Amino acid sequence: MNKILQHDWAHQDMVLETVVHIANQFLQALPAHPAAVTPFPTSLGHLPETGMGAEAALAHFQAKYARGLSGSVGPRYFGFVTGGVTPAALAGDWLTAVYDQNPTASHDSIAPQVEQEALHLMRQLFGLPDLFVGTFVSGATMSNFVGLAQARQWVAQHYGLDPAQDGLYGLPPIPVLAATPHASSYKALAMLGMGKRALYPITALPGREAMDVAALARKLTEVDGPAIVIASGGTVNTVDFDDLEAIARLKETFKFWLHLDAAFGGFAACSPRFAHLMRGAEWADSITIDGHKWLNVPYDSAMTFTRHPQLQVAVFQNAAAYLGAVGENPAPVHWTPQNSRRFRALPAWMTLLAYGRDGYRDIVERNCDQAAWLGEQITHSPHFRLLAPVCMNVVCFTLTGEPTLANVDEFLVRLQDDGRVFLTPTVYQGVPGIRAAIANWQTTSDDMDIVWQALAETARHWRKQHTDKHNSV
Repeated sequence: MNKILQHDWAHQDMVLETVVHIANQFLQALPAHPAAVTPFPTSLGHLPETGMGAEAALAHFQAKYARGLSGSVGPRYFGFVTGGVTPAALAGDWLTAVYDQNPTASHDSIAPQVEQEALHLMRQLFGLPDLFVGTFVSGATMSNFVGLAQARQWVAQHYGLDPAQDGLYGLPPIPVLAATPHASSYKALAMLGMGKRALYPITALPGREAMDVAALARKLTEVDGPAIVIASGGTVNTVDFDDLEAIARLKETFKFWLHLDAAFGGFAACSPRFAHLMRGAEWADSITIDGHKWLNVPYDSAMTFTRHPQLQVAVFQNAAAYLGAVGENPAPVHWTPQNSRRFRALPAWMTLLAYGRDGYRDIVERNCDQAAWLGEQITHSPHFRLLAPVCMNVVCFTLTGEPTLANVDEFLVRLQDDGRVFLTPTVYQGVPGIRAAIANWQTTSDDMDIVWQALAETARHWRKQHTDKHNSV
């Protein structure tokens, strides 16, 4: 055995103690750590001939890169609807690496059963009937991909075709209808060979991002053959929900697959205050839920649920002797695009058992209250204005006056350099804006005070500089 590898093996306990020390240092310093960090230039290193050992490699990483890591796991990182990592999820994720299970088959490990129990817990959290079969995937993009792959298979069967076996040859264009789809749906359509242009935009309700169901019905009347409808269970700009019950009722008249993208908005089901927004979800054919958002587990983790498991297996089943026959109860390897994948269900299982329904209700409602408070401050500010009412945990706003993309970007760069909070740009109904997405279990009212102070101070300084520059011209 290589001597350095042998040394690390003999002293693995010391390596792990070092990792725990580094982790504790980072987590304890998180309240003062910059929410986001502008990457600094670095040089590419050389592969060592003999290696430096684990302890030295850890020290080298700390010296070269650690200061450039963001505080994305912290309480004031409000970009990309990023959750944090609960203590139980962190424990589960560390053990995921220790156990290093590949939960693709059930003949050599109980990991697939743990995954199924985690999905069973998720069904209960979201109030989904047991007829929904779930699988873990890497993120919302892949979850949308899995759902739309089944939808493509379902539509093709109506034409007597099997795209999983024969490709798309002979299949007419499949109409995909949505009002405010997430960008990942376009990416999924591209990967599936259906094309981004297959998506036909349905008119949204006035002043909202939710679908006009009457407009959807009119379009379905024009469609020749079965279609795919993508419903939104929480848009990224305003957390607006389509009327899922009304859309589901259209299935009595029209032939379409209903895919529900509820990546983070689906967690509305955790709270009695917001559960009504998810009414009708049980009539969806496939559902996307993202774990590394409001579930607060580490990247990468998402779930896909389906009412049509036979179609999912038809698309993703493997044909290899060493995997065995598909059989009546297909192993997980036959359910997802990935053959090999990490035991990502363990952090989800751990945190769901640790904090239960009440714990997640608390996270969701606290984050929504914090968003409402921030919206109230913006309403009374001379520097900002809301672009839409605050519905749940996302605040969509902009600068007062006539904001431009350049102005918004310049302001956000200054805010990022300040370090106290990280926000992302957006465009809402043609107006350049800013999006604050609050989904971290650690965020407190004290954090919100810091966020507002950072926003107000940055806005004052930015406007003063712009005024001085204008007066000097």
